[in-house]
Amino acid sequence: MNEEIKSFTISIYTENHIGLLNRISAIFQRRHINIESLTTSQSEIEGVNRFVIVVNMTETNTVKIVKQIEKQVETIRAYYHEEEDTIFTESCMFKIKSDLLFNEPQIQNIIKESSARIVTVNKEFFVLEKSGRRNEIESLRRDLNVFGIMQFVRSGRIAVTKEQMKITEMLTAFNNQ
Repeated sequence: MNEEIKSFTISIYTENHIGLLNRISAIFQRRHINIESLTTSQSEIEGVNRFVIVVNMTETNTVKIVKQIEKQVETIRAYYHEEEDTIFTESCMFKIKSDLLFNEPQIQNIIKESSARIVTVNKEFFVLEKSGRRNEIESLRRDLNVFGIMQFVRSGRIAVTKEQMKITEMLTAFNNQ
């Protein structure tokens, strides 16, 4: 019986050490697993960082990956979650020629309908910012692509769990060592 490939969000709480990102990404590389999205940031505890990695694979392989990640010395704890167990978003920015903003009424409608936000406008270009699910961002990109996009960038997923995680207590204890 073949196990279903699904999207998983892996949360990794770590100490902040040089080279850790390389070692974590090597775990995925050795297994020929593509990372769909990766973000790192400060966690809710001072001195503890959090990686949020999105992968598409089986749950069995996800469990194996999480166990390997937890073997890294700097890793405090790693978890995995299915999409329905998290609240997540991505963010993006578009740079577009300014004359389109003033000469193409359809652009203004696209901005309004997508709930995008104009970050800056000058004579040469304007910049839009949009936060949401990947499909919303891709839809906006398709709509704007017709007019020409000068630059585009999208963040990786950021996510929190719907259920309370006991990690904060553990991280506080770790931080006080």
